[in-house]
Amino acid sequence: MRVGVLASGAGTNLQAILDRVHGHAAEVVAVGADRADAQALERAAVAGVPTAVFALDDHGGDRDARDAAMGDWLAARGPRLVVLAGYMQLLTPGFLARFPERVINVHPALLPAFPGVRAIEQAVDYGVKVFGVTVHFVDEGVDSGRIILQRALELPAATDPAEVHAALRPLEHELLCKAIELIARGAVRPDPGHPRRILVAE
Repeated sequence: MRVGVLASGAGTNLQAILDRVHGHAAEVVAVGADRADAQALERAAVAGVPTAVFALDDHGGDRDARDAAMGDWLAARGPRLVVLAGYMQLLTPGFLARFPERVINVHPALLPAFPGVRAIEQAVDYGVKVFGVTVHFVDEGVDSGRIILQRALELPAATDPAEVHAALRPLEHELLCKAIELIARGAVRPDPGHPRRILVAE
């Protein structure tokens, strides 16, 4: 299965995909970023994967124009799945329409709790004792698409968002790679009885 990846920062989720999935269950054929200094681009280059930068400023601040260019570039490489691996931009409806039910995201919270940015900070401020990770399909809402996989992690004394994120990162890597493998096998399908849930055949 051909996979395109979008990232914004250090690219640890991308690295997990390259290490665990690339060349096996799937082939990463493109890595795009919204920042030229994203370390994810370096990780992709080392793996021999084509890269490109789609900065909003390069498109006059027009999100639709940026996403149209990014969609053209991805589509030319024929991905069956687009993976948001720490991509910190909202995708436009036009972009999502080009890849229907083919875009997934990893989120550092147990959705539907704490959607959007600063999810871990939100959870710490709220005083929760159980954190978690969700992999979900992306729709036009904010972290509101169908949930593919989730896992919780008890951190009853957590007060530092950075420490929480460090604890959650291995779960992000594991669940994101597992979701890609499941989709590659055709082992996920919508749950007709629940609007936000995906049925998984292990």
